[in-house]
Amino acid sequence: LMCIILSACGGPMNVVRKDPEIVPAKIEKNKLPEPKNGKVVVAIYNFGDKTGQRKDSNTIAKFSTAVTQGGETILIKSLEEAGDGKWFRIVERVGLDNLLKERQLIRSAREEANDKHGLGPILYAGMIIEGAIVSYDTNQKTGGFGVSYLQIGKQTSYQEDIVTVSLRAVNVQTGEVMLTVNTQKTVLSVATSMSTFTFFSKGTKPFENEIGITTTEPTIFAVKAAVELAVEEMVYEGKRKGLWEFKKEEGQK
Repeated sequence: LMCIILSACGGPMNVVRKDPEIVPAKIEKNKLPEPKNGKVVVAIYNFGDKTGQRKDSNTIAKFSTAVTQGGETILIKSLEEAGDGKWFRIVERVGLDNLLKERQLIRSAREEANDKHGLGPILYAGMIIEGAIVSYDTNQKTGGFGVSYLQIGKQTSYQEDIVTVSLRAVNVQTGEVMLTVNTQKTVLSVATSMSTFTFFSKGTKPFENEIGITTTEPTIFAVKAAVELAVEEMVYEGKRKGLWEFKKEEGQK
């Protein structure tokens, strides 16, 4: 009977892990069709955290943020890998000051050495991709289940948070926002514990024991998955709005 009861306690955790809403979202390589007219040149200036969230603690104050502050690196990587690297050319703008200083040093050194070979022009982008991590909602779903028999029991609880990412593409020449996409990814935490309470020496000496483990999906993985989904959706949305065309595969009309 104890084996049946304790095995039944593990049921909610398994159901939560199989929930289709929290299955890790991944973009398969070569999934996106190739662009018809070659890579799109884009610039990334900033992709920051606008959630304003801080990590919660019941005992001490924590000033670290709930989500990563390096969102632009995740976005740049996702753009580089979109369609197996066949969709976007990313120009450096996050560290533009350093780039310009280094070019000035090279130019000065070549002038002193009477080098006639000048630096080529900096590649400019026709589109700026902006956005942010706009929301981190905690405790969207919470729950648990527990049962005990003869003062021996097991408990399982879970908590679900949601990360929301927003991307928009801006036309450099006109300043027009050409398209905007929003994506979400859940962050799941599951806690499992087991307790025992009994007496020894004819009921005169109590003994209590409790063990537990908590598993939390990394927030940075959730942000990465949401950004990858946003990039994929941006490609398809651009196709629907006529910003670019897909290259037709052999055999397609």
